[in-house]
Amino acid sequence: MNPILLPAVAAVLILAPGSLWQLAAAQGARASSQVELAQKADSLKPGEWVWAPEVSRSGPVTIYVDLSRQVATIYRNGVRIGVSTVSTGKPGHETPTGVFQILQKDARHRSSKYNAAPMPYQERLTWDGVALHAGGLPGYPESHGCIHLPYEFARLLFATTQMHGTVVVAGRAGSTVRMTPAAGVLAPMDGKGADSVRMPLAEGEDWRWTPELSPEGPMSVVLSKSDQRAIVLRGGVEIGRARVSLPDQDFATHALTLTRDAQGRAQWIFTAVPGHAGEAGHALDAAVIERVRMPRPFHDAVLAAMKPGDTLLVTQAPIHTGSSGTKLAVLSDAMPVER
Repeated sequence: MNPILLPAVAAVLILAPGSLWQLAAAQGARASSQVELAQKADSLKPGEWVWAPEVSRSGPVTIYVDLSRQVATIYRNGVRIGVSTVSTGKPGHETPTGVFQILQKDARHRSSKYNAAPMPYQERLTWDGVALHAGGLPGYPESHGCIHLPYEFARLLFATTQMHGTVVVAGRAGSTVRMTPAAGVLAPMDGKGADSVRMPLAEGEDWRWTPELSPEGPMSVVLSKSDQRAIVLRGGVEIGRARVSLPDQDFATHALTLTRDAQGRAQWIFTAVPGHAGEAGHALDAAVIERVRMPRPFHDAVLAAMKPGDTLLVTQAPIHTGSSGTKLAVLSDAMPVER
């Protein structure tokens, strides 16, 4: 047998019988320019994907999963290099939204929860069972919370990402883009059952910076317009908090990735979110940054600690809403529970 065909044949043999036809029908294409990638990405059908790594050959990788459109978009150094259809969690097993880091990579992973079901090219997002991996692609949400990708696309992506890379999951599966109930940016409980939110700022306390609580890991800065607060997490642990003043021009969520320009200066690049796909790949206007007010020592400490690939999330949602609303996880730190 042609050795080039072996991976695809092996995938058909090991996946669940109900997913065979979706995998066999999955098709991919390569592109050599941003224009060609955009043309092909606009007409993808279930199981299809397009890949153009030459468009941006190096830099931090960010994965954006749009639950509303059932599409995953891959950015490298802020430039789109791949788009794929996906299948996310079905009703009752919805894929959580938020900002996650890749916690584990296992090309030959098998589930310990679902009868040793194969999950090729698994990239774990939470320890309680959410991951990116090759799987069935019927054209609608059908998983138990994972994000299914075409087999070959999952293989290519697996070879491109690094541990602790950023994955943004947003939107609402099974519905058009619309306003959803306010969600607390931080889940109320961590993996140990403890309150995940640190003490709020005391009266007269404008900022707090405790990087020693989590010396390493990917950083995410969350700016809440409703609370007028900035929260900094590293490795899923809060290390900073401050009072801020944010321009309230819209109620949308915006996700950005930190990159460096040709002169080595910090530059924030938009990642597409539902309703704002046109922002993708564009740099944040310096005028907008200047309208954000925060304590100077806090600003300087955060900027010094951040590195390319770290994430900025701007949201209307409050930092914490208790048990009400739809939870939005930010770099979940749940403890290991095998799946």
